[in-house]
Amino acid sequence: MNAIYRSLLCAIVFMAAGLGASRLLPGEKPVQAQAAQAQTKAASAQASEGSVERGRYLVEDVAMCEECHTPRDANGNLDESRRLQGASIWIVPVHKTINWSNRAPALAGFEEFTEAQGQAILEKGIGPNGLEIQPPMHIYHMNHADAQAVIAYLRSLPGGYPQQ
Repeated sequence: MNAIYRSLLCAIVFMAAGLGASRLLPGEKPVQAQAAQAQTKAASAQASEGSVERGRYLVEDVAMCEECHTPRDANGNLDESRRLQGASIWIVPVHKTINWSNRAPALAGFEEFTEAQGQAILEKGIGPNGLEIQPPMHIYHMNHADAQAVIAYLRSLPGGYPQQ
């Protein structure tokens, strides 16, 4: 009986050692691991695409960022060739306002801001200088996921057009 237990114990130890060693050696991954990794990548890509699409919706259809951050032509129409590339503010306050901004910064490519600055702007209404955002910019209190989606969308856009 002892011989059977010893043989069984040896078999278990060898199987465990073999499985452990196969994970340490380079080469082919087990089929299950490859499938799991592929699913993770696909889910991440879908989440990323979904995040960018959500950001597009928030930027274009909700916040309507183009209205101030896109230059206008001589007729007052948005210049779509320079979409979200920054522009002079065309609206003026009804009453005298000291801290009214004269220019909306470029957003396409999100090159002028860090991730943390973008989150502070969108989630707390605090600009890169640590002060509250200047009017006419609206102060948003977005949730973190929406702020990340907006940043992902803006980063997906080409940036670096010449400013006029």
